[in-house]
Amino acid sequence: MTARPRRLLALGLAGAAALAALTATAPATAATPATAPARANCPQLSKKLPWYGDNRAKLQKMIDERGTCSGSHPSPDHHPGRMRSAQPLSMGPRPVAAFDWDNTVVKNDITDATLAWMLRHDKVLRPKSWRDTSPWLTAAADRALTRACGTGPAGRPLPTSGRAACADEIMEIRGEGKTMSGAAAFAGTWNHRRTVPQYAWVPQLFAGLKPAALTRYAKQARAENLAAPIGAQQTVGTHKMAGYIRYYPQQKDLIRTLKAAGFDVYIVSASSETLAEAWSGGVGLDAAHTLGIRSRLQHGRFTTRLAGCGDVKDGPGEAIPYIDGKRCFINQEIYGIKGAEAWRKQDPAHRIALGGGDATTDVTFVGDATGAHLAINRNKDELMCRGYDDADGRWVVNPMFIDPLPRKSGAYPCATKGYTNTDGSLGPVRRPDGTVVADQRDRIHG
Repeated sequence: MTARPRRLLALGLAGAAALAALTATAPATAATPATAPARANCPQLSKKLPWYGDNRAKLQKMIDERGTCSGSHPSPDHHPGRMRSAQPLSMGPRPVAAFDWDNTVVKNDITDATLAWMLRHDKVLRPKSWRDTSPWLTAAADRALTRACGTGPAGRPLPTSGRAACADEIMEIRGEGKTMSGAAAFAGTWNHRRTVPQYAWVPQLFAGLKPAALTRYAKQARAENLAAPIGAQQTVGTHKMAGYIRYYPQQKDLIRTLKAAGFDVYIVSASSETLAEAWSGGVGLDAAHTLGIRSRLQHGRFTTRLAGCGDVKDGPGEAIPYIDGKRCFINQEIYGIKGAEAWRKQDPAHRIALGGGDATTDVTFVGDATGAHLAINRNKDELMCRGYDDADGRWVVNPMFIDPLPRKSGAYPCATKGYTNTDGSLGPVRRPDGTVVADQRDRIHG
């Protein structure tokens, strides 16, 4: 939800931080005689669930080395931000794992699913002015939405179930950033590694709703999409789209194993935080471990103002959990790092052990992980460039677990336009030392 305290990872004890840094930077192959015998009894990933190649073994190795079986791990009930006075100085905070949600933990997209359900049931409220929903919304988009959706009292439900043109304009702007006529729906200046207006726009469409109502809609959409058969489609307006969602069994098992091994596991999503919370319980995670786009409240109802991060204040969505924004929210919400420093890559003691994602929006935080970088292959350039380059030997690339994509034709353009610059232009993907990543062929696919 929008107004709850977060547990912050306070590393106030120098000895604990030093030990954590030492553990985080140890080679992936390290195993001491003292810890090796205990590993047979460590929490284990299920051998009944298929992973590509030796990916299960790679992840299990990381879990063994960073979790309770490492020999230098706090007790399972020792949580980040709860540095108890009775805790031995030799014990550091619990290791952290963080996952994107859509197409990483589940197949398909919960924002699309919930918005589709709401449009089919007239649950989106009419704004006073479409231009009020986003400062980047163009005059062309304003005209298209007004023409398609008509006019009427603000705060009343839009007639999207019976007015296909209205539903179409909203879905096209959400999905493509364009109107149905092809005009740009957003324009202006923003940091393209911190936000994308069409992602921020969906939570802004929820303005006027109470959190409990949006949670109820999300849960109804969840039930509908889980009940639909794999491969089902639905029609919203004239848009045909996926009509089902599934939790990936492998990811549920991975999260279960990580928690059993003493990891603190978080979701960090570019979906509305309220929507993500309606789903994350399905993998055993609570609201305190679910990060997303957080809408600010006024008089108990959502507004178009979104929570900022670091030195970016609350506002129209200039900083959301998107590319570098995911790093910022992890640093701020999990590790308690404030201000501009939250945007910077931290020392190993203040970084996640495992990061998992499927797209460019995840590449920064997944790359920050010190133990393993899990990349679900959806043919997204920067993520796959880094995954296949495997600069630190810790990348774990896996096809989608349901309906994986075939091999991408041609190479990923890593050396020329695989990286999104802050102004939206494309350039070469570079390693931390500045060298350019060569173009990569798609090697791990369905």
